[in-house]
Amino acid sequence: MKFSYGKTFLLGLGFFGVSVIWSVYNAYVPVFLQDRFALATGFIGIFMTLDNIAALFIQPAVGSWSDNLHTRIGRRLPFILVGAPIAAVAFIFLPLAKSLFLFFLAAVMLLLSMAIWRTPVVALMPDITPSEHRSVANGIINLMGGLGAIIAFLGGAKLYDMNPEYPFLLGSILVVISALLVFIFIREPKVHPQSEEEKPDLLKSLKELFQSKEKSPLFMLFAILFWFISYAGIEALFTLYCVNYLKLGVSDGSRLLGQLSLLFVVFALPAGYLGRSFGRKRTIMVGIVIMAAAVASLFFVPVLSLTHVLTKLPVLGQVPIVGLILMVTGIAWALININSLPMVVDMTDEVHNGTFTGLYYLFSTLAAIIGPIMYGWIIQLNNSRYDLVMLVSPIFLVAAFICMIFVKRGEPKQIEPTA
Repeated sequence: MKFSYGKTFLLGLGFFGVSVIWSVYNAYVPVFLQDRFALATGFIGIFMTLDNIAALFIQPAVGSWSDNLHTRIGRRLPFILVGAPIAAVAFIFLPLAKSLFLFFLAAVMLLLSMAIWRTPVVALMPDITPSEHRSVANGIINLMGGLGAIIAFLGGAKLYDMNPEYPFLLGSILVVISALLVFIFIREPKVHPQSEEEKPDLLKSLKELFQSKEKSPLFMLFAILFWFISYAGIEALFTLYCVNYLKLGVSDGSRLLGQLSLLFVVFALPAGYLGRSFGRKRTIMVGIVIMAAAVASLFFVPVLSLTHVLTKLPVLGQVPIVGLILMVTGIAWALININSLPMVVDMTDEVHNGTFTGLYYLFSTLAAIIGPIMYGWIIQLNNSRYDLVMLVSPIFLVAAFICMIFVKRGEPKQIEPTA
């Protein structure tokens, strides 16, 4: 198996589609819930975790299922061909729903269909990539995902000002196109079926992690849990933080998230190269320190300073101090996020890539459930103190840093020449 930049960029199109959908969803669904359906912040936080509740029960199981599935087109592609079109249709209906019940039904259809194909599309990366190139490959894939987020946040902000339905239409079209391109151009490597005793099993793998004397995978997964609690809580409520605390517009919140995403994209590949050159663990720990400092500054810096405009840039628009801080956060998040999945899958063998990708999503999804709910209630129980989000998040990053100290595995397994 040789490393191919071209094939990896094509695979990144699948993650591109996933990113567009979730970026639009996270930016505008909270606004619909507040303005159209008058939900309180705590309940908005709960609603924003429904996607992660669905993913918690479906994505890890689907990852293990895809390890055991053997079809003419491969183990992962069938899930993409089923999940992506359903997700696209459901996504279009979200802004059209005039009652909370219909909105909820459209959201449930979207969340279930997205949960079906996200793990398989990500598991394709280690399937087609040698161990020592997985940080770089994950950088490429997340670069594509970041481009999807930028299109969703920046392009979506302009479309939202024209018509709130347009960002959702854009997401639906792009997710179908990206899934079709992955199906047309990506060919999965053949993996021989395993015996019943050897077949990957999610619960068995999780049990073995807790029973093993060597706890590196377990500490790694708990680190993932903690830093995703930090990030997911901020992302899900950031638009409301901008509107209610910084006194900015809805589209301003989307643009600020776009500025974070831009720097994430710019540093996605460098983060992968840094992980390969200086070590994944070391790169992640540096990222945690930078991100904790950046997020904490959003709590301690006064609102007037945070909203002070430093400059205006093409595409990005106005860049206030809060935007600059978010850009630093985007760099740090790249250092963390790009190297984490490769560490997890390099703690297992090729047969179990889907299962360990599922474990990665089990812990990250659990975090994405805990984060918005916890942060939403913290805000509601403290007289709508949205700034408290930026005080709580660094605490979880410190917990992640402590866990990483005990991780002893997850670096590349071997060195092969680049094709």
